[in-house]
Amino acid sequence: MPPAVGPRPGPVPPPPREPARPPKRVDPVPGTPFGVVHLDVPPVTSGLAVGSLVTGIAAILVSFLVLCFGVAGPDYGGAWAAGAFTVLGGLAGTAAIVAGLLARRQIRRPAPPPAVRFTGNGLAMAGLSCGGVGLLLSLLGLGLALAVQLV
Repeated sequence: MPPAVGPRPGPVPPPPREPARPPKRVDPVPGTPFGVVHLDVPPVTSGLAVGSLVTGIAAILVSFLVLCFGVAGPDYGGAWAAGAFTVLGGLAGTAAIVAGLLARRQIRRPAPPPAVRFTGNGLAMAGLSCGGVGLLLSLLGLGLALAVQLV
C-alpha cells in the first residue's frame, strides 16, 4: 500500500497562556525580605448548579416518555411502563431540586478574599424549575396512564 501523499500536520501549538494577573495585595513579613502575596481568585461556576440544570432537563425528557406510555395505553405496557419511568423521572426531578437548592446556598455563601467565589444562580434557578416541571409532568403522566388503563 503506498504511503499517503500530502503535507504532514505540524506540531500542535501550546494553548494560549492567560495573562499574568497582578497580585491583589502584598504584605511584607516583618524581619525578613519576603512578603505574602494575596492573589485575586476569579469566580467559578458552581458544579452543583450545572448538575441541577442537566438533571432537570433529563427529568423533563423522562416525563415525556412517561406521557407517551400513558397515552399509548395497555398496548405498549401502559401503566407498568409509565410507573417504572415515573420512578426514574421522580428521582431525577428530586435530585435536580436538591442540587439546585444546594447550589443556591453555595452561591449565596460569603467568601473571604482567598476563598473561591461561586456563580451560576441563574443555572441553579433553571435547574430548580426544570426539576419541578419534570417531577410534576411525570406524576401527571402516571395519572394519565392509570386513567387510560382503567377505561
